[in-house]
Amino acid sequence: MTTMTDSSVREFKMPDVGEGLTEAEILKWYVQPGDTVTDGQVVCEVETAKAAVELPIPYDGVVRELHFPEGTTVDVGTSIIAVAVGDGAAAAAEPVQEAVAEAAAEEPKPEGRQPVLVGYGVSTSSTKRRPRKGAEGPAAAQAPSAAIQAELNGHGPAAPAAPAAPAAPAVPVTGDRPLAKPPVRKLAKDLGVDLATVIPSGPDGIITREDVHAAVAAPEPAQTAAPRSEPAAPAPSPSAPTSYDTTRETRIPVKGVRKATAAAMVGSAFTAPHVTEFVTVDVTRTMKLVEELKQDKEYTGLRVNPLLLIAKALLVAIKRNPDINASWDEAAQEIVVKHYVNLGIAAATPRGLIVPNIKDAHAQTLPQLAGSLGELVSTAREGKTSPAAMQGGTVTITNVGVFGVDTGTPILNPGESAILAVGAIKLQPWVHKGKVKPRQVTTLALSFDHRLVDGELGSKVLADVAAVLEQPKRLISWA
Repeated sequence: MTTMTDSSVREFKMPDVGEGLTEAEILKWYVQPGDTVTDGQVVCEVETAKAAVELPIPYDGVVRELHFPEGTTVDVGTSIIAVAVGDGAAAAAEPVQEAVAEAAAEEPKPEGRQPVLVGYGVSTSSTKRRPRKGAEGPAAAQAPSAAIQAELNGHGPAAPAAPAAPAAPAVPVTGDRPLAKPPVRKLAKDLGVDLATVIPSGPDGIITREDVHAAVAAPEPAQTAAPRSEPAAPAPSPSAPTSYDTTRETRIPVKGVRKATAAAMVGSAFTAPHVTEFVTVDVTRTMKLVEELKQDKEYTGLRVNPLLLIAKALLVAIKRNPDINASWDEAAQEIVVKHYVNLGIAAATPRGLIVPNIKDAHAQTLPQLAGSLGELVSTAREGKTSPAAMQGGTVTITNVGVFGVDTGTPILNPGESAILAVGAIKLQPWVHKGKVKPRQVTTLALSFDHRLVDGELGSKVLADVAAVLEQPKRLISWA
């Protein structure tokens, strides 16, 4: 075996893929030890507090070691992967190749079947299960090698475990630990599931995520009576603490986008003095304009909806009241008025609430704004919003109306002075031209930072947005 010096190994550290990030979670590895990588090749996907990002390796070589399993949160600046470069690349590949060869030699190879994944091997039967450690019979000799166990478990060789009780169900294990990949082990830990009690359904007796969830949903086995020679244990008193019941509660680790959102909202709520004002407005004419724009050839292929005109109405209101578009600089004790508008749009995604923004939205025409909104929404739904797209916002719109909600009291995004909540647009009785008629009506709510926005300024902005939505022709005269 060739010896490799440390000088031929490059350590790739977790980068700060967004401004000021301190940690990221490793979602998925795309490489394994022994794989050859090239400069620019994506080796893993990580989730930061702002987005899911793919990380490329900056040099050529052979993967020597993955320092953390999937599902681990790693501080920025910590090495996550070691890569052998130059002359050390060939040396790095040799131990992996030898381990694979040893594993293949130890693993029985049934006739007519070949390993489907290097380093994992195949089972001798699709239905035969291995007994626990300590059980007699030839099945114990058919357990995968230590190298395979370490790769599946995400750890090195573990200490021997005590023999299982004779009455315990036969659950496939390797050595002293059931076969499961690190993300599955983490899921089991979070749900309070003992992997030794889980029946695996994966190839070669590997426990899958579905097996863990099935174990949570399965009813508890019946308890056997205590031997007559020993008294049964007394039942716990009502005041005694009980163990975590996984059938009644689910615990979700707070991390990634949700962790960052929680910290930001707490910081905003207890730093900026919030004031929220409301106005209910007849938007019938705006809804008619939306239908007309959908038929306009200039908007073919663009996303045209009420949010487009609401966004334009807010931009017009900011132009008429520019002091609303500002931030509070605590360190310098200054109010910073922005002469540009990076319009944030709150978007609910599977990863949590994110607020990407349209850069320089104030300078865009209505068709350009429609294109930007469509791209922003599509990117957010696909989970591909970049950290840069969520930085530098100046004012935000949150459309809670899509959930059928009338309105709300939104919390400011940190560093911004105003956020507009848009409620559901509903057909309601409304006094129009002296008569009660069914009209399209919605309620708007504007929250603002009372340190730099007083009641007069906030009221003017909200009134201007309402006026434009009630008479959209003002978009022409006020823009």
